[in-house]
Amino acid sequence: MTEQLVQVQDLTVDFSAGEETVRAVDGLSFTLAAGRAIGLVGESGSGKSTVAGALLGLHRGTGAEVGGTVRVGGTDVATASERDLRALRGGVAAMVFQDPLSALDPYYAVGDQIAEVYRVHTDATRRAARVRAVEVLDRVGIPDAARRAKARPHEFSGGMRQRALIAMALACEPRLLIADEPTTALDVTVQAQILDLLHDLRRETGMGLLLVTHDVGVAAESVDEILVMRNGREVERGPVGDVLGTPKETYTRTLLAAVPRVDTPMAPVVRGARSVNAPDGAAGVLLEAVDLRREFRRGRETVTAVDGVSLTVRPGETLGIVGESGSGKTTLGRMLVRLLDPSAGRLRYQGAEIGTLSEKELRPHRRELQMIFQDPVSSLNPRRSIGESVADPLRAAGVLDETRIVSRVRDLLERVGLDPDRYDRYPHEFSGGQRQRVGIARALAAEPRLIVCDEPVSALDVTTQAQVTALLAELQRELGLALVFIAHDLAVVRQVSDRVAVMRNGRIVEQGTVEQVYGAPADPYTKQLLAAVPALDPELAAARRSARGTLPETVSVA
Repeated sequence: MTEQLVQVQDLTVDFSAGEETVRAVDGLSFTLAAGRAIGLVGESGSGKSTVAGALLGLHRGTGAEVGGTVRVGGTDVATASERDLRALRGGVAAMVFQDPLSALDPYYAVGDQIAEVYRVHTDATRRAARVRAVEVLDRVGIPDAARRAKARPHEFSGGMRQRALIAMALACEPRLLIADEPTTALDVTVQAQILDLLHDLRRETGMGLLLVTHDVGVAAESVDEILVMRNGREVERGPVGDVLGTPKETYTRTLLAAVPRVDTPMAPVVRGARSVNAPDGAAGVLLEAVDLRREFRRGRETVTAVDGVSLTVRPGETLGIVGESGSGKTTLGRMLVRLLDPSAGRLRYQGAEIGTLSEKELRPHRRELQMIFQDPVSSLNPRRSIGESVADPLRAAGVLDETRIVSRVRDLLERVGLDPDRYDRYPHEFSGGQRQRVGIARALAAEPRLIVCDEPVSALDVTTQAQVTALLAELQRELGLALVFIAHDLAVVRQVSDRVAVMRNGRIVEQGTVEQVYGAPADPYTKQLLAAVPALDPELAAARRSARGTLPETVSVA
């Protein structure tokens, strides 16, 4: 009989919020056998990460009230002594967190941090611990592990930092690995590498895997069983093929319907301008970049972030720009709205050269070229109400009096699906999706003709992603906006774009209509990006995993 590595029975977790009590997990039960993998799937706030923390007793001492029974590797987490908990954490079960930068100490070498974890749980000498750190770094695919073990976290790419966290978790050979959104912030190719790594480790070591994710495609790639959560409760559970192929519950079907796909035509709800665009060339050109280039100085070196990019954006259309981190897409987007000055090349707006204009000369065009940023938290002033932030462009224009500005802001908030009575609320009082709606309202305040959207949905769960992209498409149809949609998620870009440009190392390697780029990609890099996109069909996911092992190495390990 297979050992039950995890046994959860009637788990409840309550948090105090002022005078109120919030139930984050409500009567959840499940088991996980050794060598098996289960995915906790659901939207933000569904309780997934709270469950993961409960398996390691991370809520102890936080004021949270935990009820029910949680047993991991035979240890009753609720009644375990502090000593037993320390033995459990790292020795029996280990956790990989979403953000490796916050989980790794910036002041110490990565190898030293792994070695310290190993020494805490064993009687190893310092020398033996350092040797073990190099071993596990090599095991997770860090090239030249002995040398890179001496590097600090900031010297690693995002994918390499995540690998380092997995190496740290593996140091003591745990029987259970808990991965909390381990690929959310990663490019599609790096995400595929991490998922393949987790799959290989489970196959080779026989460890169990609990994967927490809001991305149903990631779960399809990685687990045997899926448990769908909503509002702290189980909605549906079963073998991954059954839940994804024939979901029984309405909520599960809704969740799956919101997942963007690269292998299906564009969903009508987010069909931007394609249905109203004139044929190619007939609608003219709103924005044109010719051999655009941007260089940055780093000490004595010059780094070229954008290298000779040429593209056009027509009125009312959506141009998608895809590529991995470091491909230059964000730098390009900032140049298109002149938040960055081009180092070379030409930038024309409605036929007029704007790439070399001074700030004063650019002012008449500024309101018509707007940007929506990836992280609404950092782009909104936490000390100012969201209404005041949306009002900034209107005040800068100096056209309306204060009464009309407030009225206009309230209209904008309502336009993007927010309660106008929340004008005086602050950013921290809103969810991630709501904050992104505030960012959209602020961009609309200036009545732009073109908006550059820089990873506007990358941090959102799939249903919120669908809501935000549908909102952008609706506004585009109503207002005739042109959009430049920058993302590393190829599935999202397919759903919202009319044309697509693929970037790598500062250059566009391929561009064309959605049908051309996704249906018949010409460049090997585009093919590799598409092959790395998670599939909802577990059998297809397995086939793609196998195929990825035979693809030429055109993308360096990050």
